Amino acid sequence: MRSRVLPSRRGLVVVVSLALASVFFLGPDARAARFREFPLPIGGSGPFGIIDGPDGNLWFTEFDGNKIGRITTSGTVTEFPIHTFDSAPIEITAGPDGKLWFTEFSGNKIGRITTSGAITEFPVPTGGGYPWGITSGPDGNLWFAEYYGNRLGRITPGGSITEIPLPTAGSHPSGIAAGPDGNLWFTEYGGDKIGRITTAGAITGEFPVPTGDSEPVGITTGPDGNLWFTEVLAGQLGRVTVDGAITEFPIPTAHSGAWGITAGPDGNLWFTERDGNRIGRITPDGTIDDGRSPSRIVIPRGITTGPDGNIWFTEDYGNAITEFREP
Repeated sequence: MRSRVLPSRRGLVVVVSLALASVFFLGPDARAARFREFPLPIGGSGPFGIIDGPDGNLWFTEFDGNKIGRITTSGTVTEFPIHTFDSAPIEITAGPDGKLWFTEFSGNKIGRITTSGAITEFPVPTGGGYPWGITSGPDGNLWFAEYYGNRLGRITPGGSITEIPLPTAGSHPSGIAAGPDGNLWFTEYGGDKIGRITTAGAITGEFPVPTGDSEPVGITTGPDGNLWFTEVLAGQLGRVTVDGAITEFPIPTAHSGAWGITAGPDGNLWFTERDGNRIGRITPDGTIDDGRSPSRIVIPRGITTGPDGNIWFTEDYGNAITEFREP
């Protein structure tokens, strides 16, 4: 049984994936849907973050395998080892320079990889930052969250890093996304807040999530001009307006462990349920449908819309990249 060390507001905890996952078998809607799984070449790689790349492929991180992976829409996988040993790459995004940028959680670095696989690494100036989420900002730079450093970082395409401390102690920023208002929005996993920062580095709001101990983690901009986020502990989805008004939507599946979230090709939001072992869809008005589940335990993590217009997600425990198509 493989275990995983992941962060928590209470410190590093060992999560035994198989023990925590709930088993849900295929329902009528899920059976009609189509899952195509593409196993990774080496077992126990722990694929985590995933993004649609500028080259028409999907790119993903291998938290345990210490690699960056590329997969074509037909399922051909190519892997690129990271130079730093045991760096634990976690999230990845497409940069404004046509390259992919990723965070090295344990390596305390920001990585850059070309579409041909050449990797360059940039150390985070302050030690112990443990960078997690990363996104491309409206200012032409990359922005990232430092989970244990309690800071946000900005890195230019040339590799120059600026760090901005957060006002709330122990907030543990995790996810980050560019908002429709020209600002960056981020989740505070330990602070139970959603934050907003300008491209000049001014933090202009920290908005408490109504449900305490919610542990917000993933965040993305929705098609409705709002930000949407996941609450892994509360098992809910949240919507926050650019003015900071938050609405929460409970997920029907108990102990879902909502994790990743992305805007879908159908005008809805799609999300993964780490503990519910399924993926779900929520409409902008808050209607949730989460009846799509593989027939085995896979622990879905990252999720994105692929260049083919389908939903793609990583299987942390299943050690595969999966394409999901509606029938």
